[in-house]
Amino acid sequence: MTDLEPRRASAADAAAISECVHAAYTHYVERIGGPPGPMLDDYYQVVRDHHAYVIEERGEILGALVLVEKEHGLLLDNVAVRPSRQGEGIGRRLLLHAESEARRLGCPELDLYTHEMMTENIAMYARCGYEEVERRVERGFPRVYMRKRL
Repeated sequence: MTDLEPRRASAADAAAISECVHAAYTHYVERIGGPPGPMLDDYYQVVRDHHAYVIEERGEILGALVLVEKEHGLLLDNVAVRPSRQGEGIGRRLLLHAESEARRLGCPELDLYTHEMMTENIAMYARCGYEEVERRVERGFPRVYMRKRL
């Protein structure tokens, strides 16, 4: 696993976060018939309004994490890792950081969702201790909601 640590993102990171997200999600466009939700986000607004973190090396953003405070807890809204750096533990480091932040904020669980056709993501989250809690369509996307009790 990489020893790189997540840091809070700033507005100066927004363009690089967007590029990282696009690189990470592009291969899903054909599979799901359009861009996944994270590819449509305005990362200047995301960084301003939510808890956004990055892992970088020598000035290059390798991975990004977005956490959104909801009325009843914390939502892991997005985790993305550059394809060239996947398999190095960056995504795992970001997930652990999300769980740590949820605990710090007093949340007993962490929620996330992913597109139902992103089966490898669903399997990865399950390996990390997340359990499926429901499926529903939102904003035109068929989503699988998962939760991890902390």
